Amino acid sequence: MSINDENITRIYLDDKELILIGTAHVSKKSAEQVKEVIEHEQPESVCVELDQQRYQSIKDGNKWQETDIFNVIKQKKATLLLMNMIISSFQKRLAKQMGIKPGQEMIQGIESAEESGATLVLADRNIQITFARIWNNLGAWGKAKLLMQIVFSIFSNESISEAELEKLKSKDMLDAMLQDLTKHFPRLKKPLIDERDQYLAQKIKEAPGQKIVAVLGAAHVPGIKEQIHKDHDLDKLTTRPPKSKVPKLIGWAIPLLIISIIAYTFMSNPAAGTQQTISWVLWNGSFSAAGTAVALGHPLAVLTAFIAAPITSLNPLIAAGWFAGVVQAYFRRPSVKDFETLSEDAASLKGFWDNKVTRILLVIVLANVGSSLGTAIGGADVLRVFFENL
Repeated sequence: MSINDENITRIYLDDKELILIGTAHVSKKSAEQVKEVIEHEQPESVCVELDQQRYQSIKDGNKWQETDIFNVIKQKKATLLLMNMIISSFQKRLAKQMGIKPGQEMIQGIESAEESGATLVLADRNIQITFARIWNNLGAWGKAKLLMQIVFSIFSNESISEAELEKLKSKDMLDAMLQDLTKHFPRLKKPLIDERDQYLAQKIKEAPGQKIVAVLGAAHVPGIKEQIHKDHDLDKLTTRPPKSKVPKLIGWAIPLLIISIIAYTFMSNPAAGTQQTISWVLWNGSFSAAGTAVALGHPLAVLTAFIAAPITSLNPLIAAGWFAGVVQAYFRRPSVKDFETLSEDAASLKGFWDNKVTRILLVIVLANVGSSLGTAIGGADVLRVFFENL
């Protein structure tokens, strides 16, 4: 193996030799190279770009069959699970095209560390902390734009050749990617790239032994080369951003305002108050029911969304989608087959609507989206009637 391989970076720091392998996450060549480097170098430690949660997911394998869909709804994790499946299915679709398991280079790093007797170091920051810090750095428009871009790119039918993936390892392509990322989401680069470079660099530096191999996504190598010579506070980098009280205040202020306006209108003009109430119920119920229907929900789930939305919109602690989702799960309970084919079905729009698991998640999400739209329009109509009767 050539010491000057363009995907391998050697850094000598005090008495340590650090060997960074820049990989593409769905590249067959990357996985093969990881195996070759570890076998050749025989390091004391192997660092992989994984946190405990993702490592456990790899070790556990496919455990969808054990998923309790009612617990997912109860724990308010439907949207998170849906997004995780979308992103996971995108990576699996690329990996299937390349004839390789997703994240095979990380799996190979784990296996090679075990075979060589090296200490395995999970060097990446907890993914939930990274997501929390990313979300905190985006405004409302940035959040919407990011979600739309993720969904559109995931369901795109455009294929990527392995040759193009390998090009992503070159310094020029990397610089172009980071510039593009900064251009579209300037606030996202810090928590997603810069902070993780610092975290990874510190964990690699602290790995036991004098020779350490680190298996990393190519995008992190330049940053780690820069940050490895500095000391970084891991506690500071893993602090979750404080939650803003503004959304919670708004979440309670709007319902209280709506209730107060309708109550006041009833006292001064009962007919107008009745009109406001009917408008609120129809707008909220209809939009939430429409969202459930778009998700091809059970007729009783559609009816549940219609009944629940006008009430749940007045309480930030509950949501119409949860009720609709429970009804959908009760009448269209997923089978073992639905869980077994979940990853494959989630790779296409048709599969999302055909699989009973993802359909439940879609019912929850779209019922809530419809309820939010109904709240905005219904609330505006309540205000209209109020001002007309002053």
